[in-house]
Amino acid sequence: MPKKGSKSKKQVDDMPDQQENKLPDYLELQRTRVVCNADAPIHTQGFQYSGAFAAMGVDNSVSVEKFCKNFKIDVKRITEDDMEFDMIGVDASIANAFRRILISEVPTMAIEKIFMADNTSVIADEVLSHRLGLIPLDADPRLFDYISENDVPNERNTIVFKLHVSCQKGSQRITVKSGELEWLPEGSQLSMASPGQSGEKQKTFTSFSQSQKEILQKPLGVKFKDITIARLGPGQAIELEAHAVKGVGKVHAKWSPVATAWYRMLPEVVILEQIEGDEAEELVKKCPVNVFDIEDLANGGKRAVVAKPRACTLCRECVMGPSGEKIQLRRVRDHFIFTIESTGALPPEVLFTEAVKILEEKCEKVISELS
Repeated sequence: MPKKGSKSKKQVDDMPDQQENKLPDYLELQRTRVVCNADAPIHTQGFQYSGAFAAMGVDNSVSVEKFCKNFKIDVKRITEDDMEFDMIGVDASIANAFRRILISEVPTMAIEKIFMADNTSVIADEVLSHRLGLIPLDADPRLFDYISENDVPNERNTIVFKLHVSCQKGSQRITVKSGELEWLPEGSQLSMASPGQSGEKQKTFTSFSQSQKEILQKPLGVKFKDITIARLGPGQAIELEAHAVKGVGKVHAKWSPVATAWYRMLPEVVILEQIEGDEAEELVKKCPVNVFDIEDLANGGKRAVVAKPRACTLCRECVMGPSGEKIQLRRVRDHFIFTIESTGALPPEVLFTEAVKILEEKCEKVISELS
């Protein structure tokens, strides 16, 4: 016989699971949404404590099983240079980690050293060198090694380009474009010093044991050939050699593989009360990105409906004015619209894959140090 005040096993088993495992609607809204009112957003703080809803029989803890069940990637748009996808079932810290890694830790190749032989243009040597460093290169960084201060430049860690352009006297001014950078697969052609004897081999700034054409499947070059480097007047010339090496964006922005990478929470626009007639038409005109549309009713009337909630930019024009109380703007807390714009060194989908690998290496390092 059960003790006084206790429930029998049959009574406990007969209790509905929904009461134990489902939060009330207002708490579920606070847990999963950020509500954007006309003056300021609310529910911005998440419930991180695993036992926040233990009294209601809801487990709020984080586990690998839950992550694997809820995590999802849904690609919405992909081109050669940019990509938009939905990252579902993750915390903002994870999305931000990918963003930071894409900007500062995925390696690329960029021009690091300039050996200036001649520059009679109006652009100073250091300014010209800076412009050359920011030109995106069409070179896969995964095929090259990092170079340290004591390493000798070779075919595995250095790419050499040559630029030799001149404007003849009496001719019109010319524009020097990035497409005039010539790849030197055999290495540097500039001599470090004049040879001591006529038969002695000329010493250059690199030490290539073989041609890069033998180890690479496609020729190297710049990604965009129409980037303006300089303007030359009659009698002016530029002659230089540029050496590109592997690096990451946290050292210098020229090594960042993305023009930008950003995310935003998925918008959710909810009409709490029907908006009809002139008020509906006014609401449609008020939205600058056409989130709302007009639906014709059977009685000849009109009402406002949400047509493109994903396009919402949170300008909050719709929640201001007389109809503002009938609309609620929300953001889904664990659903992020992620956008990657590549500079051209690697396709955006490859960049995200490399970012995942880097984050995995960081996690493995932390686990190994803790154990």
